[in-house]
Amino acid sequence: MFLQIAALILGLAMVIGGANALVDGASSVARKTGVSEFVIGLVIVGFGTSLPELVVSVTGALARNSDIAVGNVIGSNIFNTALILAVSAVFSPIVITRQNKFRDIPLTILVTFLVVFFGYNGGLSRVEGIIMVALFAIYIFWSFRTDDAEVENGPEDFKDFSTFASTVLIAGGLACLIFGGRLFVNSAENIARMIGVSDKFIAITVLAMGTSLPELVTSVVALAKKRSQMALGNILGSNVFNLLLILGVSAIISPTSFARIDVWDYVALLLSIILVWTGIYTGKKNVLDRFDASVMLLLFIIYMTKLFINL
Repeated sequence: MFLQIAALILGLAMVIGGANALVDGASSVARKTGVSEFVIGLVIVGFGTSLPELVVSVTGALARNSDIAVGNVIGSNIFNTALILAVSAVFSPIVITRQNKFRDIPLTILVTFLVVFFGYNGGLSRVEGIIMVALFAIYIFWSFRTDDAEVENGPEDFKDFSTFASTVLIAGGLACLIFGGRLFVNSAENIARMIGVSDKFIAITVLAMGTSLPELVTSVVALAKKRSQMALGNILGSNVFNLLLILGVSAIISPTSFARIDVWDYVALLLSIILVWTGIYTGKKNVLDRFDASVMLLLFIIYMTKLFINL
């Protein structure tokens, strides 16, 4: 037990250290290239923190297990928005720029509705998977083309690193996030088994939350460094990566079925991102504040309660 607890602490330390290195390296790259921190968060940070979901879903697709491939993505997106973005907003209200309001958040909603539409029609074929991957490529290209680095690139008191050092920080940070997250999840799972927790409980809590741990820590660290656009880009980017790229690639490998996804999963998935959009239209200064976060957390609690009841 002592070794498992030590591994748990080490894994968490690696995740926190990796998040710090990733945010610093990505911020430096944003300054040097003139790309906004939102787009850097969307592309570099969002993709990096989505790697655990990519591995899990592609492995499930190769094993022709649609439940793993689809359930992992749906669950991760609900965690990302209703829990991680909400916790981040409680920690520090998130400023919403004009581009976020009229481009990034609506596009994430449209992508979510597209996946729900495919799901209600039975699942994803290989052709639909190819379409989704193509849409993902267009989305990334358009994000760069319409980017405005002057909107918000964090505070001026940032650490300036060389290109090589920034690359090392990003690569090292991602490695620590992924391996530290894996170590944390494995040790937490072992501790849970030692104290007699059921496999279903472990699957819904430890494993589901574990794949979202990199997004949670990275977003909180980004906000602590007053880089709210990178935190928002991380969450929205991770969601789009999950829905278009990961589900698209999984469907290309093996057509996916949404048969085990019920109406409550769809409702939670849609509401989690819609609440982000409606939250900034409630008469308050373009910001996702603690009230909005509380509503999102309430949704998450209701959804998780429903899952536990159905264990």
